[in-house]
Amino acid sequence: MKEILHSSIPNTASLELQIRLDTSPSVVFIKDLEIVKSPTSSSNESMLNENENTKVEGTGSGFIWDKFGHIVTNYHVVAKLATDTSGLQRCKVYLVDAKGNSFSREAKIIGYDPAYDLAVLKASRRLEARMRVGVWSEGELLITHPWWMPTQMVDIEGNELKPVVLGTSRDIRVVSGLGREIPSPNGKAIRGAIQTDAAINSGNSGGPLINSYGHVIGVNTATFTRKGTGVSSGVNFAIPIDTVVRTVPYLIVYGTPYSNRY
Repeated sequence: MKEILHSSIPNTASLELQIRLDTSPSVVFIKDLEIVKSPTSSSNESMLNENENTKVEGTGSGFIWDKFGHIVTNYHVVAKLATDTSGLQRCKVYLVDAKGNSFSREAKIIGYDPAYDLAVLKASRRLEARMRVGVWSEGELLITHPWWMPTQMVDIEGNELKPVVLGTSRDIRVVSGLGREIPSPNGKAIRGAIQTDAAINSGNSGGPLINSYGHVIGVNTATFTRKGTGVSSGVNFAIPIDTVVRTVPYLIVYGTPYSNRY
């Protein structure tokens, strides 16, 4: 994990493109799968390559935490995998490298914390790309700064991964509030959430909220919808990076959050 202290907002016409190039290899699309049919091959990888053998239980995003293949996402994206007692749940992550080539890896869940809606997966092989983590305090977050959120679009077969960066310097996505409280999957409040107008749809959950330096400053987790419509109200939330930095190392080492160990 790299820690970067930022100073001034870069002001170039190629900023959006540079953010896309810098961050896309570190962002993954996640499928939570259930095995519904025994494959002809006994290998797990073959099992996941056979579309007729599995059904999709959930989808979301995540980002590469380190070169050892650890991936950070939301707990609710992989909740069925985390609570599986049947042995039939699997997970697959889809990535695109710096050259634009898409590929996939099987992943296993190694730790999760429903109280903060965070989970850590580990890919079956090492992953070289990783996200730069911004170090910040509330005083450094100015609502006039432009912010971006990368997402992924995958075709129906899951064969093609197309990273997209939402927002440009003329279509500003801003941090509109700090210190918010949002509900976690276990019913407790997640404090200190970042409020933003960058759209968070179902496929964005678990992905990184990225600032204009290309640094991740939060994990996208929730959106408020208009009552009875299911349409986003434009009020969206991310778990702040300081919470993520405190939580993830414990999930990697112990599989459970710090609070569960004492």
